[in-house]
Amino acid sequence: MALSFASSTRFSKTQSGVCYSVSFTPRVIVRCCETAKEPPRSKSKLQVGSPIIIVEAPKVIKTAASMPCLRANSGLVKPGDVGRIVSRKPKDLWAVRLSIGTYLLDGKYFKALELEE
Repeated sequence: MALSFASSTRFSKTQSGVCYSVSFTPRVIVRCCETAKEPPRSKSKLQVGSPIIIVEAPKVIKTAASMPCLRANSGLVKPGDVGRIVSRKPKDLWAVRLSIGTYLLDGKYFKALELEE
């Protein structure tokens, strides 16, 4: 996570009868790194083809088509639905194939399905 704070500072300078207006923007960047006290993420065992189960229904869902469609989840994706991971996207976003289609879901809405043999 990175934060950026910026404020613009303006000042004028007169030299040889000509007035120059100069502005600059100082920046402060704060970076946050992970600490060793955080528990390991269970998402690391997820990969393409892994079975998953929905644990929380998202409020809105986005299709994983070439022209994605964002719509309110009106009971299409429910807790307990199972599917498979099709691909990984940035920021813990996954393309998941469910029985009703392929959707982009955040990793907090599902977990890996433990299959017993």
